[in-house]
Amino acid sequence: MNITEALEQSRPGLVSRVQAAIHKRELNQRAEQTYLHWISRFVLFHDLKDPGTLEEEDQARFFEYLSEQLRLSRARLNQAKQALEFFYQDVLSKCDQPDTAAA
Repeated sequence: MNITEALEQSRPGLVSRVQAAIHKRELNQRAEQTYLHWISRFVLFHDLKDPGTLEEEDQARFFEYLSEQLRLSRARLNQAKQALEFFYQDVLSKCDQPDTAAA
């Protein structure tokens, strides 16, 4: 399964919504690839659940996994946090998401 297929399985039409939000912000192709990668990994981490139903704790667990289990660099963690912040604010229009910088 392609990583973006996982995102589409969690909620049909989500990949095109992410791409539309990226184009609206005039982000480059590399940013699009990076954001889709981290958003898809987040959804896969949570067994393809609809990301709109996931809570703050779910994001915290994902970041803890990336930090503690995968031991990602601070730069990579920041990429993941920015991608999810963009996703929840610009794609799902949820402004009450947690301050991911503190996670």
